[in-house]
Amino acid sequence: MGLAMTDNQRGSLYMTISMAGFAVEDMFIKSAAQSLPVGQVLLVMGLIGAAWFALASQRAAEPALPPALWSRMMALRSVFEVVGRLFYALAIALTPLSVASSILQATPLVVVLGAALLFGEKVGARRWLLTTFGFIGVLIVLRPGFAGFNALSLLAVIGLIGFAGRDLATRAAPPALSNAQLGTAGFLVLAFSGVVILGFTQAPEIPTAPEAAMILGATGFGVLGYSFLTRAMRTGEVSAVTPFRYTRLLFAMVLGMAIFAERPDAATLFGAAVIVICGVLILTRR
Repeated sequence: MGLAMTDNQRGSLYMTISMAGFAVEDMFIKSAAQSLPVGQVLLVMGLIGAAWFALASQRAAEPALPPALWSRMMALRSVFEVVGRLFYALAIALTPLSVASSILQATPLVVVLGAALLFGEKVGARRWLLTTFGFIGVLIVLRPGFAGFNALSLLAVIGLIGFAGRDLATRAAPPALSNAQLGTAGFLVLAFSGVVILGFTQAPEIPTAPEAAMILGATGFGVLGYSFLTRAMRTGEVSAVTPFRYTRLLFAMVLGMAIFAERPDAATLFGAAVIVICGVLILTRR
């Protein structure tokens, strides 16, 4: 008879499943965006995902879009999420998946910095030092001013700033919103991001059967990732569960090499390692 898992172990497992789901979602988005406008991919994903979570709200006898979603803080959260979704989607469509995912891993570092500056949270010298080294890791991945620099990688930087702003705004958002309600709002924001991108790029196209399958795959794994993420954050201690967010980078690198024949160079691998190590130490140590 096996031993029962602790809350921290279950939460860590949920987080790992969530990150695998998001990595596969990114892979499907990148694949679909090679032949379809990326805005169209996000729009369709957002509408299907929002419908899924709205039905979940209905089954739970709760409104899909309650009044709490229209508060000023939730509006600010939505603005940041649009920025994050929009620019990160462009990053994974236009740059190597492993590079975009490496840069995204710096989001917790920005959240720590924002919490200190905006909410007055006490951040000790150790965390400031780790945050500084984490940003150095981002610069190693970006390599500004060097031959390996790709300006399109800055799309991922803007995306991580958007996601960090979303996470900071969430801390001050109304706490009475269910997972399904947050999911409905989150996927509607994704759909809006798609509309914004379409406004500046080519018109939508009728997808072929394989293209439609890729969009459905991205949506399904996106819903899976979101569902397990919210479950993970409500199971176990945050400091024990959150570091497993970094497994997304491992999944992304494996998928990038297996599906897109990406070969991350030594600088990208080293920079990613610096970001992950600093982030884990920040999240697990005071």
